[in-house]
Amino acid sequence: MMMQFRVVTLFPEMVAAAVGHGVCGRALERGLAGVAAVNPRDFAEDPHRSVDDRPYGGGPGMVLKVAPVQKAIRAAREQLPAGARVVFLGPQGRRFDQALAREMAGWGGMVLVCGRYEGFDERLLEAEADCELSLGDFVLSGGEVAALAVIDAVTRLLPGVLGDEESAQADSFSGELLDHPHYTRPEVLEDGRGVPAVLLGGNHEAIRRWRLQQALGRTSRRRPELLQGRVLTAEEQQLLDEYLAGPVETE
Repeated sequence: MMMQFRVVTLFPEMVAAAVGHGVCGRALERGLAGVAAVNPRDFAEDPHRSVDDRPYGGGPGMVLKVAPVQKAIRAAREQLPAGARVVFLGPQGRRFDQALAREMAGWGGMVLVCGRYEGFDERLLEAEADCELSLGDFVLSGGEVAALAVIDAVTRLLPGVLGDEESAQADSFSGELLDHPHYTRPEVLEDGRGVPAVLLGGNHEAIRRWRLQQALGRTSRRRPELLQGRVLTAEEQQLLDEYLAGPVETE
């Protein structure tokens, strides 16, 4: 089944420019995903196609009005299969992560609503939002970048999108661990740095253990919070202990 994305945005050209390349572009070409933008300005009723107004109570900036955005959301939802979710992109939402990307890959369709200015009239979220997502604790000028990140992360998990299905399974965070290091030709660079010997020997079990150890060690040193609550197997604990007992990793 094709995954359908609809992006409610005041800047549809941003979406069109980004999704036609790389993994997303291949998914669109193969009919595995569909992406289209819906502009709230097309639903504004005044000659100036206004979509924002001053906030009640005073303060800086402008707030997105309910009516044009709500009409755009409902128009977008009508283009999607039954059960499609409406997702608002904003700083107060749930943190987007790989586990949520996997969950969303099974939805079948979603409307991604991009904020601008000071954000949405709260009544719009109350009426239309199934959930609100945030990329992290920082400020963006609008939700388009966040929407594109969600589209990319979800699309690469759809069956048939990647040339090698194991690629998605091996990505950082897919197993709640950072990825292991990768190497390719040449075997030795001009500055003398070479490929770890274990990767050249053809011993698949040794390579598996080395990659697992590197993933565990990097996660422990760079993102230790990802290991909190994770119950390590006896093998994982041994590999991690050996890694931490070795030389300190340099960036």
